[in-house]
Amino acid sequence: MFTPFFYILKSNGLDISTTEWLTLMEALDKGLAHSNFTDFYYLCRTVLVKNEGDYDKLDSAFLEYFKNIKEEKLNIDKIDQWLHKGAEPPKVTNPELYKDTRTKKEATEVHRMFRERLGEQHTEHNGGNYWIGTGGGSEFGKYGRVPGGIQLGDHSGMKTAFAVLGERQYQDFRRDKKLTMRQFQVAFRELRQYSRKLDLPKTELDVDGTIDSTCNQGGYLKLEFQQPRKNTVKLMLLFDSGGSMYPHMELCNELFQSVNKANHFKDVKTFYFHNCIYAKLYKTPECISGDWIDTTWAFKNYDKDYKVIIIGDAGMAEEEYYDKNGNYSGPNDGLSGHEWMQLFKKKYPNTIWLNPRYHGDLASMYWMESERAIKEIVDMYPLTVDGLKAGIKKLMSDKK
Repeated sequence: MFTPFFYILKSNGLDISTTEWLTLMEALDKGLAHSNFTDFYYLCRTVLVKNEGDYDKLDSAFLEYFKNIKEEKLNIDKIDQWLHKGAEPPKVTNPELYKDTRTKKEATEVHRMFRERLGEQHTEHNGGNYWIGTGGGSEFGKYGRVPGGIQLGDHSGMKTAFAVLGERQYQDFRRDKKLTMRQFQVAFRELRQYSRKLDLPKTELDVDGTIDSTCNQGGYLKLEFQQPRKNTVKLMLLFDSGGSMYPHMELCNELFQSVNKANHFKDVKTFYFHNCIYAKLYKTPECISGDWIDTTWAFKNYDKDYKVIIIGDAGMAEEEYYDKNGNYSGPNDGLSGHEWMQLFKKKYPNTIWLNPRYHGDLASMYWMESERAIKEIVDMYPLTVDGLKAGIKKLMSDKK
């Protein structure tokens, strides 16, 4: 039962064991879903979802599986069009009139009538008290005025519906979603590494020392001070710019802004490149010829203690990556991109690569040879919450 649904849940990223699936089947056999779609959804969430980060994966799987179940007499997409071009939300003058007071038995009856309407309706309806539509007095549709009805679409009229289908309200809980500026800032805090090996005056209150001295003086307060701790992390950011990275410009900008707003790095250097690191590192994302520094100059002037984060999709033609003349956008000084990457990693051992188009298994993807080759040189992670967390952990584990 529901075997295709099981595979859709797995394909949406839910880690479901055989035991958990059999538990769900047993719960259904015992009637714990009460022949009710909403109860079935919450039963699935209770049995199959281990943490809130996977709620959206479940919602996505539900939409994918159940949205494709269509009655021959009804086009679900057509109903969606009807609802989204209907009436505007009504103004609520007395919210108490719309409070949901239905019993569970009455709610079940509403679901039965909803299924009945699905088989009967063929045209758009706005207003009225019977059909699925907008702004009416029936229990189904959008912007309706009946409390306890079934809400379809992206907004409920009175926010009292007991079944809101397809809201995807847990997307922000996902750990594999693309990052926001706040998530970048939280992750970068993990890069903090403090040290007192600095010749600074003792201006920071030493709490432990103050407690010890005060106790030794029989309770008379004696303040003790110590040298302040300073963050010793030096960070270098390298952004792939242009071409296939255009769709990810906003995400890269958020990463750039979050680093520049942070005050917990000893030093931050930012450079740009196109597709791969070659003989030049550009100062601006436009990658204009002449507005650059020599990569070898960076090797001489920025020591190996810099922690380096490279952001790019690692996507380029094989000859561009391996050929000594493969750099189409600037000089390569007689070395291929592959050789430059090897030199870069040798100089900066604490380097990771964050990829917004990360591919996990590249065995059968011959056209992604450059990504596979770069992975052999630099540890690469997806540009997601989990990916950044793993990458930061890797950088911090390489402390000298």
